[in-house]
Amino acid sequence: MEEAVGIRWHHFITRVAVRTYPDAAVLLSDEQKTLAMIFRALGGDAGLRLSVAAEQRVKASRSWLQKVAGSGLRQALAWRDQNHLYLPDHIDFYPQRTLNADLYLWLAALASCTLPAAAGSASWFVDNQHSVQHCLQRYPGLVPVYRRLVEAELQQRDLRLKLSAAALPREMALRAALKEPGSVTALPDGPGDPDPVPLWLYPGRNLAPLQRSGDVQEPAASELQQKSTANIRRQAEFADDPDGRNGLLLFRLESLLSWSEFIPVDRTADDADDADAGKIAEDLDLITLSRTRGSQASKIRLDLDLPSAAEDDIPLGSGLSYPEWDYRQQRLREDYCRVIPMLPRGAEPAPLPDELKQTAQRLRRQFACFNTQPVQLRRQVQGQQLDINAAIDHCTSRLQGHAESVAPVWRQQRRQNRDLACLVLADLSLSTDAWANNDKQVIDVIRDSLHLLGEALDASGDRFSMYGFSSRRRDHVRINMIKNFNEPWGENVHGRIKALTPGYYTRMGAAIRQATDILNDHPAEKRLLLILTDGKPNDLDLYEGRYGLEDTRVSITEAHRAGVTTHCVTIDQNSADYVPYVFGHQGYFCINRADQLPRILPKLYLNLTGLNI
Repeated sequence: MEEAVGIRWHHFITRVAVRTYPDAAVLLSDEQKTLAMIFRALGGDAGLRLSVAAEQRVKASRSWLQKVAGSGLRQALAWRDQNHLYLPDHIDFYPQRTLNADLYLWLAALASCTLPAAAGSASWFVDNQHSVQHCLQRYPGLVPVYRRLVEAELQQRDLRLKLSAAALPREMALRAALKEPGSVTALPDGPGDPDPVPLWLYPGRNLAPLQRSGDVQEPAASELQQKSTANIRRQAEFADDPDGRNGLLLFRLESLLSWSEFIPVDRTADDADDADAGKIAEDLDLITLSRTRGSQASKIRLDLDLPSAAEDDIPLGSGLSYPEWDYRQQRLREDYCRVIPMLPRGAEPAPLPDELKQTAQRLRRQFACFNTQPVQLRRQVQGQQLDINAAIDHCTSRLQGHAESVAPVWRQQRRQNRDLACLVLADLSLSTDAWANNDKQVIDVIRDSLHLLGEALDASGDRFSMYGFSSRRRDHVRINMIKNFNEPWGENVHGRIKALTPGYYTRMGAAIRQATDILNDHPAEKRLLLILTDGKPNDLDLYEGRYGLEDTRVSITEAHRAGVTTHCVTIDQNSADYVPYVFGHQGYFCINRADQLPRILPKLYLNLTGLNI
């Protein structure tokens, strides 16, 4: 009974203590696409991603009811760093939904005119005023929006704040800075933190690039563990893990008889995953990661290494050097990556798998309609050879009095006007070892897709080639040759497809540059690069996060300049966050289920080449 009463009391007092307007709330998920478009249209960094800001602890003034309810201690504040713009997952500060939606619009516009604030910067108060001034001067149409938000914010601050005499000068300075940006040069001191200003961007605590301690590079977390379902981005830092062997051990003399031995046991490490780790992380403002020096009994650290020469694929030369784009330095690193062409070892000629034969026959019949080989046109008014059947029909019609003045009794040979070269580049990274459904892995789906697409393209007569790629750091980018342009389609190619296995990592930029060079060596009226992948670019070294995305984007731009049309087919469910930026809004196709790829890929090829079944 006491517990039931306590729960009802907690719900009641928490609801009464709320100083916002939940009924007028606007969700970021509903506004995210619009905000991203507005942010980029206003000149914001195209590579910046919109993410949900985690709540932070604030020491602002609280009402008596909030102190009783224990609320008002945390608030989600808008801020940005080099890679993300963090916004609250919902805004309900004002009683009208239009004002809350306008606040999202204003924060996106302000972020487009603002550089990331330094961690712990004392000038954030002045910097925000300058950013507001710059934004209003650059986009005068936002002045009415800003004035409405300032008026609403001042009204709400009057309602929710009960300030002491010591905090009043600071609050008045904040209000003056809101009304007239740039008019206040310093923020007076006061107890606690100033009440947050929803119209401003706040500095992050740790915006420097994260550096791991030690020299050993770890594989990407997305490759080695299950992705978190939470969409909230939290601030993090790396720190050294103390080994417990340094420092002075102090104890009281009377405890000598009870003290036996000091054992440096790392209590933060456990053999089993903590089931409450996600909930604990939600309560943390700053997540600190460290490298544990001790080994754990039930976990084995694996470092993917290259197999021996006798077991590895067959290299077709020493490889070629390619540049790589460093977005931090905004320059192209010449001869930075080495791409090594390879042939699958142990690939023996094999027929098309039995389970694909029926689908392959149907595709061959459909694609044969677009065959570019010369065709014989019958019943023509002119041509090189006489059409006997047409001549007989014409004589019969003339005897019956129905003959035409011009006799269509000739056969004409005509070549189809279709000059196209297609290169299929398949991702063979370690992530393709995952299961697509209960029966097949992703690599199995990719094999089936290559089998069927090759059957269709062979029937159409289009020139095509197939390659796979994976990588292990910049000096070992592997390009597996499945079929080149000069090789006929047949059992040799089917055998190589069957021999494909999941490889290493996904250094996509170097592979795309190699594929572009191959297409440049085979000129055609239309050249198409079709990329099959199941995730974003990554590798063991710096090729992670935005670095890999930016290099891939530059490689796509280089391909377009060379006259190559690129299109990405992805089965990554989180691709909407990065694929439009890398490949363009019309340059990709996302498949919800990996096992749909063999069925969809031939139809997609027809759409990309301007044909329809």
